[in-house]
Amino acid sequence: MLVLKAMVYKIPKGNLIEEIRKTGVAPESLPIFRKKSNFLALKLTFIPSPAANIIKQEMLSAGGDAAVHRNVVNCKAEKSNVIVFGTEAQIEKVGGKFLQMDYWGLRETGREILDILKNGERMRIEIRKRKYDFSSKTYIMGVINVTPDSFFQGSRVKPQRAGEIAEKMVEDGADFLDIGGESSRPGAEPVPLEEELKRVIPSIKETRKRVDVPISIDTYKAKVAEAAIENGADIINDISALRFDPEMGKLAGERKVPVILMHMKGTPRDMQRNPYYEDVVAEISSFLLQRANFAEELGIKDIILDPGIGFGKRVKDNIAIINSIESFLSLGYPLLMGHSRKSFMEKTTGANIEDRIYPTVSLSFYFSLKGVSIIRVHDVKENRLSLKLVEALKWNT
Repeated sequence: MLVLKAMVYKIPKGNLIEEIRKTGVAPESLPIFRKKSNFLALKLTFIPSPAANIIKQEMLSAGGDAAVHRNVVNCKAEKSNVIVFGTEAQIEKVGGKFLQMDYWGLRETGREILDILKNGERMRIEIRKRKYDFSSKTYIMGVINVTPDSFFQGSRVKPQRAGEIAEKMVEDGADFLDIGGESSRPGAEPVPLEEELKRVIPSIKETRKRVDVPISIDTYKAKVAEAAIENGADIINDISALRFDPEMGKLAGERKVPVILMHMKGTPRDMQRNPYYEDVVAEISSFLLQRANFAEELGIKDIILDPGIGFGKRVKDNIAIINSIESFLSLGYPLLMGHSRKSFMEKTTGANIEDRIYPTVSLSFYFSLKGVSIIRVHDVKENRLSLKLVEALKWNT
């Protein structure tokens, strides 16, 4: 007869709430346990030394801690980045206290902390009368390039075949489709407005006839986006984050369409000419938040962020982005990753462009485990199979 003995063993973080539920606790107590058991680390940048000292003391008082520059204590350092760490409940408590402190920017810091903790509303977006919860699963966006010069030859599609390709991608498991008529590969030249319209509008019309999934128009030109929306597109995917065309933000705000804001240093023509960052994750995060705030001021409610892998980035910058997914997720917006077949994969694995499907699928698996909202990929079927495995690991434990 099997005798069950008392045991102690570690619980993987991702299984904790489910294990708590299995103990038989009252269901209404689960949100409380989630906050108390969810360990977080937040990075606060350019904090005045007096404020950094207060943040550290308040976090210690709440049972957490904060890492600050060694010269903060004597205020020899004018400013410091601050890493606060503790449970969600502890950080929420401290953020609430800062709202009462109208000095050294602590009130605004408190608002930003609480904003990050309360990101549920931003993660839910309604598109084509369907509600998407971008915090609950990873969606797939299939790439359709109606261009003759996109970096991956296998993704190039003639406009008359776009609908057929779209239909196959949806059959293979695409949740969204991204149609673009101008290559943004390194060194690419801009495409004239009329040529871009000639490529994308027939493609969108034909795609909309065949499938009902949301269509994203990949453009930074407001006139292209407007024509695309009028012919069935639902989302604007702007690699310039509303910077290249001053009318783009106004259009998105008026039409109430979701926007994807991507980070890029420079333009496609010059973005890979000696890009440099002091702190790539902090700089990209700051840029994305600034552009999101700008978009919100224009009345754009639904925003998706993209750190822009391969757009003005060195190999080590792309690796830093991948290693810091939690930092970008903590910004509180749905996160899209466009890693598919990018050149840094060849530089890190030796895989040529045809073989980059393998590291692409590996990264898709990793991103989904981390909680990325959307992966933008060329090869839908292979990536869907990878994500199905992740879903099984997440929900069937």
